[in-house]
Amino acid sequence: MNTTIKEIAEKARVSIATVSRALNGNPKVKPDTKELIIALANQLDYKPNIMARNLVKKRANTIGIILPEAVDDFFTEIIKGIDEIAYAGNYITMVAGTHSERSMAESVINFMGRGVVEGIIVMSPSMNEPLKEILKKSDTPIVLISSKNELDKYDSVGIDNFQGAYSMVEYLIKAMGYKKIAHISGPILNNDAIERQIGYTQALRNNGIEVREDWIISGDFSIKNGEYACRRLLSLLEKPDIIFAGNDMMALGCYKAIESFGLKIPDDIGIVGYDDIFISQFLTPRLTTVHVPIVELGRTAASLLMHRIANGSSKEAKHIKISTGIVVGNSCRPVN
Repeated sequence: MNTTIKEIAEKARVSIATVSRALNGNPKVKPDTKELIIALANQLDYKPNIMARNLVKKRANTIGIILPEAVDDFFTEIIKGIDEIAYAGNYITMVAGTHSERSMAESVINFMGRGVVEGIIVMSPSMNEPLKEILKKSDTPIVLISSKNELDKYDSVGIDNFQGAYSMVEYLIKAMGYKKIAHISGPILNNDAIERQIGYTQALRNNGIEVREDWIISGDFSIKNGEYACRRLLSLLEKPDIIFAGNDMMALGCYKAIESFGLKIPDDIGIVGYDDIFISQFLTPRLTTVHVPIVELGRTAASLLMHRIANGSSKEAKHIKISTGIVVGNSCRPVN
C-alpha cells in the first residue's frame, strides 16, 4: 500500500497541511521542518496522488492518447515514448483505443467535453471530415501523429514513410540485385500506407523497373491479411522474387504462407518488412526491415504537447518528420 501524507505527518509530528505545503515547496515552512518531511517522504517511498492534487488545483495534469485499435508492438512502443515524457513532466496519461473513425471522433469529444485532460495526442493515419471539423473547433492543445498536414493549426509528428520505403526498395535493387519486387500495402486510406506505396513505386521507376499492378496487393497491416496477400502472390503464374510487406505484422503473415507452400526464405523467395517491431528480431531467418524509431515518435509527440500546454497556441505549429534506417537480416539474399 502507498504511503500517505497522514503517515508522514504522524512521523514528523506536524499537521497534514504542513506536510502538503512542504512537499509543494511552500516557503512558509521552516527549512529544518521541510528537510525532515522530504527525508521521510523519500524514506517511505511516498508517491503523490496526482489526480487528487489536480482536483485541488483545478488542473488536469493529464494528457489523453487516442490511437487506432492497439493490437501490436508498434502502439505499445508509442505509448511507452509518450509516457516517459509525460511522467517526467508530472503528467499522467489516459489511453483510448478506437475501432473506427467514428469512435475516434467520440473519444476526442469525450476527452475535451469532460475537461479531464489538458492536451490530446491523436494518431490518425486516415482522418475523415467529421474528425477534422471537431479538431478545427477545439481549443484544447492537440498533437497529431502520422496524419497528413491538413490541419496546420496543430503540431504534428510522423515517420518519413516515403524515405523509408524508397530506401528499402533501392537497397533491394542496387545492393541485392532484385528486379521482381512485389508489395503488400496497408489500408488504402491510411496515410502511412499511401506514402510507403509511393516510395516503393517511385524507387522502381527511378531504377528503370516496371511497376506491375498485379504485384501490388492491398492489405490491412494484420498478420492474417499478410498471409492471404502472400498466398495470392505465390499463386500467380509469374511470381515475384521478393515481397516488400508494408509492415512487419504482414511480413509475419508472409512467413506463414511461404512455409505452407513448402518454400524457404530467402532461397525460394525473399521477404522484407517495415517498422522493426520487437518480435521481428526473433523470426527465422531474421527479417530485413525498415527501422522506425517508434519510441522516439512517442517522445517527440509528447514533447510537442508539453511545450504547447506550457506556451499556449500563439506560436506557429511545428511539423516534424522522423527519418528511418534499414535493419539487415537474412530474409533476402543477393541474386544474379
